[in-house]
Amino acid sequence: MDDLDRAIVGLLSGDARMSLAVLARKLKVARSTAQARLERLETAGVIAGYTVKLGEAARAGRLRATVLLEIELRAQPTILHRLKAIPEVERISTTSGRVDLLLQIAATSTQQLDKVLDEVGAIPGVQGSESLIHLTTKLDRAV
Repeated sequence: MDDLDRAIVGLLSGDARMSLAVLARKLKVARSTAQARLERLETAGVIAGYTVKLGEAARAGRLRATVLLEIELRAQPTILHRLKAIPEVERISTTSGRVDLLLQIAATSTQQLDKVLDEVGAIPGVQGSESLIHLTTKLDRAV
C-alpha cells in the first residue's frame, strides 16, 4: 500500500458511503484512478467490505461485555466451534497475554448476559474467565 491507498482507506473508514466522485475530488486524482485503486484494494483483500456502524441510539438497548478466557490450548478448535455457535458472541480474538481468548459479547439484558456467560463457562476446555461489562464508550476509532 502506498500513500494514495492509505488515503483511500482512511477516507472510507470515516465515511464508507462516500461516492467515487467525492473520493477522487478529496484525493485530487482522476475518478478513473480512484476507481482503479479502489478495485485493486478490494481484489487484494485490503478492503473486505462496507458496513454500517451503529450509533448510540441503536446501541442503547445492548449490553456489551468483554470476556477473557483461559483455555486448554489443545481444546481450542472445539472451543472456537462452540463459541461461534453462540449468537451473542460478536468477536473472538486470540491474545498473547495471560489469557488465551478475548470475546466481545452483546446482550439485551443482564439476564441474557448471565446465561451466555454460563454457556461459555460450561464449554469443555474452558478453565477460567473474567468478564468486563462496558459502561460508556469514550472513543471509538474502530475500522
